[in-house]
Amino acid sequence: MSAITEIPVHLPKLLALFKSCVPKLTNSKYKGQYGRIGVIGGSLEYTGAPYFAAISAIRVGADLAHVFCHSNASSIIKSYSPDLIVHPVLDCADAAEKITPWLDRLHVVVIGPGLGREPSILKTASNVLKICMDAQKPVVIDADGLFLLNDNIELICGQRNVILTPNAMEFRRLFGEDVNAARQKMSLLGDGVVVLEKGANDKVHIPPSNEVHLLPSGGSGRRCGGQGDLLSGSLATFFFWTLQSGQPNPALIAAGASSFFVKRLNSAAFQKFGRSLLASDMVNEIPIVFQTEFENSDPQ
Repeated sequence: MSAITEIPVHLPKLLALFKSCVPKLTNSKYKGQYGRIGVIGGSLEYTGAPYFAAISAIRVGADLAHVFCHSNASSIIKSYSPDLIVHPVLDCADAAEKITPWLDRLHVVVIGPGLGREPSILKTASNVLKICMDAQKPVVIDADGLFLLNDNIELICGQRNVILTPNAMEFRRLFGEDVNAARQKMSLLGDGVVVLEKGANDKVHIPPSNEVHLLPSGGSGRRCGGQGDLLSGSLATFFFWTLQSGQPNPALIAAGASSFFVKRLNSAAFQKFGRSLLASDMVNEIPIVFQTEFENSDPQ
C-alpha cells in the first residue's frame, strides 16, 4: 500500500476557489436555484441537531431546507423557526416511501443529525440512503448517520458525491484504531467518497490516493453541542455550489471551506460570549462571517 501523503492546505488558494463557486445573487433566478437541502434526522431527545443543520444550510444561502424527522420531534423543531419545512415521517411504517418523492427536489441530503439509534429509525435512514445512492444524490453523513455505517460501510462503497464528517471517536469506530487497517478499510470507499475528520486541525481524507489534506486550526477552546450540525448544514449548501461550479475536487473545496467557516463562526461568537458561547450564538454570526470571508474580503 502506498504511503500516506499529507498535504497542508494552502488556505488562501482554497478560499479563492470556493469564493469563485459562490453563486451571485440575481433577480433572474427563482426560489430553489441557490440550493434545496434535506436533513434526515430529529428525534424526541435530539431536536436541536436537525434544526442547527437546516438553519445553517439556509443561513449561508440555500433557498429551502427540509427536515424529515420523528413525529414526536416535529412540533418542537417547527417552533424553533418558521423558515424550515418539517415533515413528521421518520417513524411511519412507510417512511422511505413518503420521503422518496421529495428527494427529487433536493440538491443535497444530510443524513444523521439527531437521528437517534432506534433500530426502526436507523433502518428507515438506511433505506433512504440506498435510494439516494441509486439516484446519485449528493449526501453528507454525520452523527448517528455515521453510526449507521459502522456495520454497513458497503452502503457507500463505490458511490459518488458522498462526504462523511466524523469526529475523532466516530472516525475510530468507522475505520478502527490501527492506522494500516484504517487505510485499508478507507480504500474500499472508492474515489467518490471524501472523509472530513473533525478535530483541532480538521483533515480531509481522499481514500484512493491516500492523500490527507491538513486544514489549519482555529476557533476557540469553547466546545458546545451543535457545532458539528452547523458544519454539516453549511457543508451541504457549499457542496451543492461547488458541484454546480464545475471545479475539480468539489468535495475537497466544500469540506475545506466549511471547516474554515465554522471555526471562524466559533471564534467570532467566542469574542462576544466567551465560556457562555452556544451554537445558537454561532448561527447569529453566520451573516457577517460569510460576507466578510466569502464576499467582501480577500482570504487572509
